[in-house]
Amino acid sequence: MLRPAPPPMLRLTNKWIWVAIAALLAPFVIVAGVTVLALGITDSETVQVQESLEPGTVPTAYVALIEKAATTCSILSAPLLAAQFYQESGFDPNAVSDTGAEGIAQFEPYTWTTWASPNDGDGKENPFNPADEIPAAARFDCALASQLSKVPGDAVGNMLAGYNAGAGAVISANGIPHISQTENYVKNIEALEKSFAKPTTTTISASSVAVQAIKFAYERLGTPYLYGGTGTAAENGEFDCSGLTQAAYASAGVTLPRVAAEQWYAGVHIPRSQLEPGDLVFFATNVNDPSTIEHVGIYVGGGAMIDSPHTGSVIRFDAIDGFNPTYIGAVRPYSTVPSWPVATGVASATASATASK
Repeated sequence: MLRPAPPPMLRLTNKWIWVAIAALLAPFVIVAGVTVLALGITDSETVQVQESLEPGTVPTAYVALIEKAATTCSILSAPLLAAQFYQESGFDPNAVSDTGAEGIAQFEPYTWTTWASPNDGDGKENPFNPADEIPAAARFDCALASQLSKVPGDAVGNMLAGYNAGAGAVISANGIPHISQTENYVKNIEALEKSFAKPTTTTISASSVAVQAIKFAYERLGTPYLYGGTGTAAENGEFDCSGLTQAAYASAGVTLPRVAAEQWYAGVHIPRSQLEPGDLVFFATNVNDPSTIEHVGIYVGGGAMIDSPHTGSVIRFDAIDGFNPTYIGAVRPYSTVPSWPVATGVASATASATASK
């Protein structure tokens, strides 16, 4: 199969890909030696103060609501609440679960009557209005945290478990109950919190994982695009955009979610000025709303990526600038990412009853 020639500065052989990536990373390795340990897809992570939201991670309409709600009590932060709402509904204010839980924070009707308050000035208590439900969820979280303050273990984890399974279940278990859904709920949100947080330290990575992901994609240059393709034998080894990035990182032992919009939350968000080879680069129809992400590629340096763009194309090198849809940002994947899919949490009627006592 013929492969399109990469740009001159990116014309790499498999034999020399390590050397090329090492050269691109050299300045960052020097900084890393002085400042912080490797982060992202390496095994260690720098600690971040997770107080403010990373721009572009939350739909613009909800940013101010979440930041204000995060001031309700000291245990909350804006990234934590954002992660919780993403886990609950994927930021969908009209979401309704199989059990009847409603809105962006997925309140059960019985729970909603306890915590509702018309915060948007219209005099109505509407669970499908984020201006009403976001502050209600924060009040509920804070009440749970207070009620569970004497339960041993992680206070944030206990609070989240109470939101999902009820405070009574947390008290009975003397911590996070051994309920699969609840354990995954807590684990997912605590991992996702990092993805919504604005980093307060420079994040540097220099990892063989990134090199392996690039190598995987490079070896498949020229492979036809297949909508929904994940590279199986039945699909003739063909991929769509997120299928390629998922498989590339899987080849290095890192599990990513299936679709681009969820891969957006699978690591630390990286400023354009700090892009490094191996970072995932994302493109959206509305750069103020990450739910409109439609494309992802693997950054290889020099303002270029390897990607599988669309029907009728092949896996190839593309420039980030000028790509359609528009560049929205980049992510440096974690070595461990949440269980997927998300949006499975439920604020239960049991939780409401126990928290209100």
